Amino acid sequence: MSIGARCFINQGCVFDASAPIEIGDDVAIGHQVLLTTSGHRMDQAVRRAGALAPEPIRVGRGAWLASRVVVLPGVTVGNGAVVCAGAVVARSVPDNAMVGGVPAKLIRMLDDR
Repeated sequence: MSIGARCFINQGCVFDASAPIEIGDDVAIGHQVLLTTSGHRMDQAVRRAGALAPEPIRVGRGAWLASRVVVLPGVTVGNGAVVCAGAVVARSVPDNAMVGGVPAKLIRMLDDR
């Protein structure tokens, strides 16, 4: 796991580092954010949660993950992106995008200044 300079990580966060987690400079992470790099492969009916399939997570420079955001394995949150409170991020987020909801969807693009 790597955390850049001048980051703020609020209380109650959980970072499952079964695969690498990279947090860029100047990132703000709200209360109770979950970054989970481990998922399971789908298996047979007797036990659907098969073998672990960890994938890395990257949070780009200047991004803001608001309270209770969940970021799933393999996701990149782009530079300057904002993830609204309570969102579940299952797909990568472009630079300077605001996303929210379950699953997270584009709300709007933000200026890049």
